[in-house]
Amino acid sequence: MAGVSRRVLAVAHRGDPYHERENTLASFRSAVAAGADAVELDVRRTADGVPVVVHDATLDRLWGHRRPVAGLTARELRDVTGGGVPTLDEALATTAGVRTLVDLPERSAGTALAALAAVRRAGAAGRVYYSGDPVALRAVRTADADAEICLTWQRTSRPRDAFLAEIGPRWLNYPFGLITRRTIEEDRARGLLVSAWTADSPRTMRRLIALGVDSITTNRVGALRSLIDRSDPAARPSRSGRPD
Repeated sequence: MAGVSRRVLAVAHRGDPYHERENTLASFRSAVAAGADAVELDVRRTADGVPVVVHDATLDRLWGHRRPVAGLTARELRDVTGGGVPTLDEALATTAGVRTLVDLPERSAGTALAALAAVRRAGAAGRVYYSGDPVALRAVRTADADAEICLTWQRTSRPRDAFLAEIGPRWLNYPFGLITRRTIEEDRARGLLVSAWTADSPRTMRRLIALGVDSITTNRVGALRSLIDRSDPAARPSRSGRPD
């Protein structure tokens, strides 16, 4: 298929949620075992400032408690979930063998800075990149000129050059339905890599691989891994390194 020589990265969305509860250490381990090149995870901050891995603002959907993450201390969060919600420090230790995409869904510079501090503690700056709310990404860029940013873009219009210069992304991250060959060509001309989310059907995965995207985020990382490897086994990258 065209484009696979660019080394399509298989990114595990919140780990391996069809086999383990999303954004848990078990889910991350399962994703790595299934062949993920990178694990995507979501970071919020507890009442006492600890960055923890959970997508929703409350514990209702996954843990059955209508309590906000930001209203609990790290210890209270651990007690309420039976240790199910990991700290970012724990998650980074678990994903040490692959890249980690830290998503920052909160409009919070404080959460971004707490995440950066955890990444530095782990010595993981070389394998971590960031996506999320523009306010959080601005804080990442201000605090770390070398941080790798994956800017999520959900509009059909192109991002303004001034905005790109401010955030300084390496990637543009699109809902898979927005990606065309023209999208890829235009972004490559601007020196950007192209990422697609969240593709779960084999048909969609094959289309994106054929178009030549640089990365695909999926809830079914084992299936994606198999399709990428069958398309071009020689194109599989080093799982701990950056794409070319």
